[in-house]
Parts: sequence; structure tokens; C-alpha cells
Amino acid sequence: MPRSGRLYIGIMSGTSMDGVDAVLADLEPGRPPQVLADASLPLPGALRAELLALNSAGDNELDRAARAARELVGVYAQAVAGLLYRSEIDTGTIAAIGAHGQTVRHRPDLGYTWQLNAPALLAELTGVPVVADFRSRDVAAGGQGAPLVPAFHDAVFADGRPRAVLNLGGIANVTLLRPGHEPSGFDTGPANVLLDLWCERHTGRGYDENGQWAAQGRLRPQLLEYLIDSEPWFALPPPKSTGRDRFHADWLQQRLDDYPGDALDPADVQATLQMLTARTVAQAVAAHAPDAQDVLVCGGGACNAGLMRDLAHCLQRPVRPTDRQGVPARHVEALAFAWLARAHVHGIAAGLPAVTGARGRRVLGAYYPA
Repeated sequence: MPRSGRLYIGIMSGTSMDGVDAVLADLEPGRPPQVLADASLPLPGALRAELLALNSAGDNELDRAARAARELVGVYAQAVAGLLYRSEIDTGTIAAIGAHGQTVRHRPDLGYTWQLNAPALLAELTGVPVVADFRSRDVAAGGQGAPLVPAFHDAVFADGRPRAVLNLGGIANVTLLRPGHEPSGFDTGPANVLLDLWCERHTGRGYDENGQWAAQGRLRPQLLEYLIDSEPWFALPPPKSTGRDRFHADWLQQRLDDYPGDALDPADVQATLQMLTARTVAQAVAAHAPDAQDVLVCGGGACNAGLMRDLAHCLQRPVRPTDRQGVPARHVEALAFAWLARAHVHGIAAGLPAVTGARGRRVLGAYYPA
């Protein structure tokens, strides 16, 4: 039987693959989530490289994927140990860990999604039950399996007025909150995934801190329009989701090679990719939530001052990090998986048909006892 209680751990390693974020949260019903401890660990360089490689077809994939999953869960277990040490809380009081795993394939159009994970091993290493595999049930019901967080956004950020909640990880996804309506949401396109890979290729840095390198370049409007017009996915109606299966280094390089305009300075490309994120988000909000009074931003992109300025320019309404609502932007995704673990334990159907297109609401995840 699942453990009862209100303490849950959430773990997330997202599309950006920049590290593992974890929180220990008190999820007492009727109160805002309270983060009791948090931990962030970088992914070892060799593991990160392997996870990136596994996003594409290669030799001996099954063995490599299994080994990478076990190594990733080793990092998860270290993060859990850090949470318990900082909080001085015993494992017996933790109801469950919500661990999403690392997405390496997301093909709901073909009826599957694949997150590398080893939840049984994580339960064994930590002595805490684990809830994992959050996407598969929704995909089995005909849904996209993503985004997963709109139900959580609704529980935490709804305040009786129309608003949007924007998560800027590797991929951008938006939740639309409207009084009297079930929340809706969908992926809008790349957030940091293209920015990070272009920055690393040309500067050696894993990300463009505060958009400082982008600020050295200039926006190339013709390139921006070409990037948008050359990708039919942007024009698809929701429900829709995406990932590195679509937006990757080859996607970008092919378009830069085919671009009919003038020669491009790398910093100009970075500035244009930053605006690509902002423009595609703004187009999605304008099309599907024109009455949104403000936009709350979470995820790593919320720390990029340049990207936040571009978003404010494109969205033409208040844009602010979720910190202003009492939930640090860097905690939101991990906290969402603690919340989703609780939903599973209590039999709450957190899968939303208005978001994913599934045939109905479903309880998400699979439970692995300690």
C-alpha cells in the first residue's frame, strides 16, 4: 500500500540536460506547497554527452540506455540524500518521490514516449517509494503525454483572472488559466535548447548567462521569419508537444545552410534564436489566450534577463518570474513532480484532455514501493 503523508520529493532533469533539480515539499491540502529543502546537481560530463547522443539513433542503444538510466538514477539518489540531510527528515516520513526521468524520444504520433529512468533502483537506493513513467498512460489514451504541469499550475497559480504560466526549459510550454474553464496548455517550441547548443558550439559555455552574448549580436528579422516559416510544426493547433526529436543541432544547421540572406555572425544568430523563443511564445498566447492579463515564467529561462526582456516586448503585458507568487522559478518543475506523485498516490487524475488531447482524464504514473 502507498504510504500516507504530506511530504513528497520531486526530481526533474529536463530537456536542457544541465543538471538535476530536486525539492522536498510539504503538500498539505488547502495550503500552498512549502519547499522544505532543495538540491541541484550537475550531470557528469560523460553522462550528459551520452544522454544527448541517445536522442538520436546509434549503435548498441539498448545497453547504453540502460547503463545511462542507472547512472542518472545514481545522481537522483545523491540529490535525495542531500534533501534529507538538509531537512533532517527521516525517509519513513516521505510518502513518495516523483521522478520524471530523462526524455530521449517523444513520439506520441507513433504512440510512444521514452524517458530513461530506473525507478525500482531509485526506490532501492533511497528507501522511499517512487512514482515514475508519468507520460505513458496519457499517450495510451490517445494523448500527447505532455505538457504534464498544467494541472499543477492551476492548483498553485490560478487567482481568478485570465493568466498564462510559461515554463522555459529546453522546450517552452504554456499553461492557460481562465476562470470557469479547465486549464489548457501546450508546447510552443524551443526555449533554451537551441540557445544552449549554439552558445556551447561558439563560446564553449553551456548557456548564455543573462543573454549577454545575444546582446552582443543584432536581431536578423529575415532569419527569424525564415526559421518560423520553414517549420510547419509552429502552425499546428494544440494539443501539441515536441522535444529534441524535432529541435536539435541538425534542424538549426540545415536552416542556416539554406538561409538565402546575407552571411550570419554567430552572435546575430544567438540574438535571433532568443527572439525566436519570445516570438513563438507570444504568437501562441495571442492565438489562444488573448485575454491573459499577465504571464508568470518559470524554468531556467526565467533567469535569462535578455530573454525576459524579449518576452515582455513581444507579449505586451506584465511578464514576471513565479518568484513573485511565492514559488521560486527554479523550483517549479521539480515541485510539479512532487505534486504529480501525490496525485498518483491519492488516485487523482492529473492528466488533462484539454491539454494533451487524451480521451479522458487519467491517473498518471506507476508506483514502485520501497
